[in-house]
Parts: sequence; structure tokens; C-alpha cells
Amino acid sequence: MIWTVAVSLLGLMALSIPVGIVLFVLGIGVGQFYSAFPLLRGLGQVVWSSSASATLIAIPLFVLLGEILVRGGVAARTYGALDKWLSWLPGGLVHANIATATMFSATSGSSVATAATVATVAMPQAERLNYDPKLFSGAIAAGGTLGILIPPSINLIVYGFLTETSIPQLFSAGLVPGVLMALAFVAVTAAICTVRPDLGGPSRRFSWGERLASLVQLVPIVILFTVVIGSIYAGWATPTESAAIGVAIAALIAVGLGDGLSLRTLGAALTGTVRISAMIMLVITGAYFLNFAMTSAGLGRELGAMIRGSGLSPFGTLLLVVALYLVLGFFIETLSLMVATIPIVVPIIAGLGYDKVWFGVLMIVLIEMALITPPVGLNLFVVQSTRRNGTMNEVILGAIPYVLVMLCMIAALIALPSLALWLPSHL
Repeated sequence: MIWTVAVSLLGLMALSIPVGIVLFVLGIGVGQFYSAFPLLRGLGQVVWSSSASATLIAIPLFVLLGEILVRGGVAARTYGALDKWLSWLPGGLVHANIATATMFSATSGSSVATAATVATVAMPQAERLNYDPKLFSGAIAAGGTLGILIPPSINLIVYGFLTETSIPQLFSAGLVPGVLMALAFVAVTAAICTVRPDLGGPSRRFSWGERLASLVQLVPIVILFTVVIGSIYAGWATPTESAAIGVAIAALIAVGLGDGLSLRTLGAALTGTVRISAMIMLVITGAYFLNFAMTSAGLGRELGAMIRGSGLSPFGTLLLVVALYLVLGFFIETLSLMVATIPIVVPIIAGLGYDKVWFGVLMIVLIEMALITPPVGLNLFVVQSTRRNGTMNEVILGAIPYVLVMLCMIAALIALPSLALWLPSHL
């Protein structure tokens, strides 16, 4: 059954069938061919129970928060301010790409939205200042991946919901690795442009007066992040409540420091939120039904027998899971990969004695790599779609150094679990 489901999943997705539909079809197929019980009769109850959780309300709220900031013109002003602070480094404006992606990762919760935001603002600058298109676009694609690691992260919310893990602990666990990875991106960019100055653009310096004046565009984003995440850590608000507070603050920022929040802008933000949230919920409910069908058909027992018969140690099993995600990440979209594998993989990892919070962060970093590795790396397509010329190969080549950084972070998390667990244990 395991191999049948895996091959069917890849085959149906190769036909460009929406992932949520694929998961439902697989669930129905498992129930028909591998179970003696009429599992299809439980479809309504499973869909209702998986979508009626108050925790999931945080997802559309965090999506709306990011949509308001993007469509309200806050992104362009933030990018300009960070340009004044970071363009003196080797690589120039490339560092502003990474820093802007990091800041918006701390507010939007979506990697694709973050990459699209920064690419839309930055690409005209690259063409005007004659930057190397490979490194410039690769840095945007890689920086966008931080959106699902640095809190608030929609993917961490989904992971916490599916595994019944504390979302505040997951948020705090993702913060240190996320910041470290952003700093590593900056360091690698500076090192590359020091060795090959032709890959970066001109280093530009601004006066301290200009830098300090630009802080008016950065402070509101910092305040927004502090209020949203701080209220969760302090126990003053749930993730859902803090997301609602964040939407209100984002609206005030867009009105006060952005391009305003007209009815047209607000309508576009709400429409974008509905589209993204509907896609996420379809995938989640489909994954729940597939998990229900596979569990009822005895997949858990089959997997347990397979692992016990493999003779691998707990560490060997962990490395096998890491290798599995690295391979599947080439072919399956990130959220789909998460929800399709979490119900199967996480109970096995937890049964081996590994911490679910730590594994959640490790999984997110693995998922991040899938966003910038072909053939289905979504951030690669998002960045390429904003370019006026050039090929996809340029974006792929530019992302390679940052893929290596992610591999190093995976190794660091396995060797030093405290990178993810230190902050949750002290909050």
C-alpha cells in the first residue's frame, strides 16, 4: 500500500491535478481497495472536524496581514530604507533584497508572497544598476524562503495543527534558525562579491542623516512584529488573536506610511486572501481524509513493520527521512509535501524519541530547499515571472549558494538541536 500511494501521488500530481483533489482521490482509492469498511461515509465528518478548528482562523488573518502590507505600498518604502543601511556591503543592493525578505517574512508568513513582494520592488533596480541577474534574482528567491521559518509562519501553524504541537513553541523555535540563516545569506553574498566583484553591483554609501531619516519606514514593521509575536510569547493572546491584532496594525501602517488603503486596495487584499486560504484549506482537509483512510486501512502497522525490519538505528532512520524530503522536494510543492507526509512521518520520528518541535523546524528548512530547487521550486517561478528578460536557468544558478547554506543549517540542527530548542525552553 505504501508504494502504491506514493506512486499514485506523484503520478496524479504530474498530470497537474490540484493537490487537494489528488489527496481526496487517493483517500477514496485507499478506502475502496485496502479497507473492508465503507470509509467514504466518513468523508463529511472528517472534512468538518479538520476545518472547524479555531486555530486555523489564524491562517487567513496572517495572509491578509501580508496582503495589506504588500498592496498598501509599505514594501517599496521598506526596501528603500534598507538600501540606505546595507548597500555599502560587497554586493550592494543584493543585501537589501535579503533584509527586506527577512522583515516581510516576520509579518506575512508566506514564502511565495514574500518572494513576489521583494522581486516586484527590486527587479527594476537590478536592471537600472546593471547587477548580475543570476545572483540578484537567486538572493530574492532564497530570501523569500524565510517566510515559512521566521514567525509568524503559516506552515508552522499547519504543522502544529496536524501534530497537536504548541504553535507558540514552534514560532519561538523557528526564530533563531531563521535569523541565523538570514545572516548566513548576507555573509555568503558578501563573500561571493568580494571574490567576484563583477557579480554584485556598486556599493553605495548614504549619510547618517539619510539613514536615520529612513528609520521611520522600518520602525513600524519592527513594532508590528514585536506586538504580534510578543503577545503570543507573553501569553496575552493566542496566535489567532495576535493575527487579528496584526491585521489592524498593518492597516494603520498602510494608511499612515504607505499608499493608503482605498476600497480597491482593500478589495484586492481580501480577494488574494480568499484565494490563498481556500487553497490551503483544500489541501489540509484532503490530507486529513487521506490520513484517516490510510490509518483505517492499517498503514501505521505496515510502516512500523517496515521500520522495525530495516534494522536502522534512530539516527539512521532520521537521515533516511531527511533524504526522503530532499528527494520529494524536487517534485512536490511545499505545503502539499508537508500535509501529505506529516501524518506518516512525525509519529515515527516522535516514537524514536525526537522532539516534535525540533523536528518541525528541521522539516521547515527541508521544505524551504524545495522552494528554490527545480523543477517545481515555486520561488524560482515567482522571481522569473517578475523579470523582463533572461532565463529560468539564471535564477536557478543564482540560488545554488543559498541551497548550500540551507544544507549547512540542516546539518547544524541535527548536530545541535539546541539551535531550535533553546529559545522555547527559556520562554
